[in-house]
Amino acid sequence: MLHACRKDEKAVPPTVTPVAPGITGQVKGFYLLNEANMGSNKSTLDYFDYETGIYHKNIFPTVNPGVVKELGDVGNDIEIYGSKLYAVINVSHLVEVMDLTTARHIATISIPNCRYITFDKGYAYVSSYAGPVLIDPNARLGYVARVDTTTLTVKDTCVVGYQPEEMVIRDNKLYVANSGGYRVPKYDNTVSVVDLNSFKETKKITVGINLHRMEKDHYGNIYVTSRGDYKNTRSNTYIINAADEVSDVLDLPASNMTLSGDSIYMYSTEWSYVTNSNTISYAIVNTKTKSIVTRNFITDGTDKKIKIPYGLAINPETKEIYVTDAKNYVTPGRLYCFTPDGKYKWDVATGDIPAHFVFTTRKVTGL
Repeated sequence: MLHACRKDEKAVPPTVTPVAPGITGQVKGFYLLNEANMGSNKSTLDYFDYETGIYHKNIFPTVNPGVVKELGDVGNDIEIYGSKLYAVINVSHLVEVMDLTTARHIATISIPNCRYITFDKGYAYVSSYAGPVLIDPNARLGYVARVDTTTLTVKDTCVVGYQPEEMVIRDNKLYVANSGGYRVPKYDNTVSVVDLNSFKETKKITVGINLHRMEKDHYGNIYVTSRGDYKNTRSNTYIINAADEVSDVLDLPASNMTLSGDSIYMYSTEWSYVTNSNTISYAIVNTKTKSIVTRNFITDGTDKKIKIPYGLAINPETKEIYVTDAKNYVTPGRLYCFTPDGKYKWDVATGDIPAHFVFTTRKVTGL
């Protein structure tokens, strides 16, 4: 099935759009992975070039004309390790491995219902729901796959909690946020701790239901978000300290977050089945004090233009803020760039459901 040709969906043609004056610096550009709606097989890859100020939309099919079905169904994560670019394609059950400087296909790694990826000491760690894409009260435990980044093969797996999501590494241990999302309403509420020497789960930390995002700050604390149950239990943000204990509960909903210096930027699109509406916020947390600095880092009112915030990133060099808008989830989204103090700079059309960023210090060529 993974090698069948498109039948109903037409390939989205590439476009090139000048959006900003060119600048020079250590960061050369960023890739943006567009998830696209499940079942549409329309996940796409965009690239923004800082030196030219040009936004390249849907580069993968142009660079890789021989890859059928293009990137596949639902792009769920993207990261860089060494000279390779890794895109996790959830419903197509694979990790697409590309050359970092050209986005050319190198290999695919088959991992069922894969979700997120992180790296350490020559290995990639990929969280997997393990079972089919299906709401099931009896859904099986998930696992983390350990991938050799030289041979691009799965070397081992470690069973964790139900429907594992994002991961971070601290002190040679892998921390895995377990959601239990397929087992609704019996969500998981734990973070699995995996010893990387033995690659075995050593314990679970009870945190909150339906866990999702993770960020490690510069003080050894791990921030974990809970999506809640979309009804009576609200989304929240928890902090796990160096003793593997939940030390703080911030009373702050979060859908996505990213670390920049001593600040964690996060937005929340908190859906409620009680009110049938979203509550949206854009917060910054000071990781030194573990305090909320603001609940709206977009300071000029242009947040009103964004219907459904979805992707979030901070340029590590310029500190510009990027927020994407998924709009209605089935039509092209939009990327917004803001100054470090939260004022609008520019915006551009993206693929469907723009979601995951990764910045590169290597110049990308051949686009």
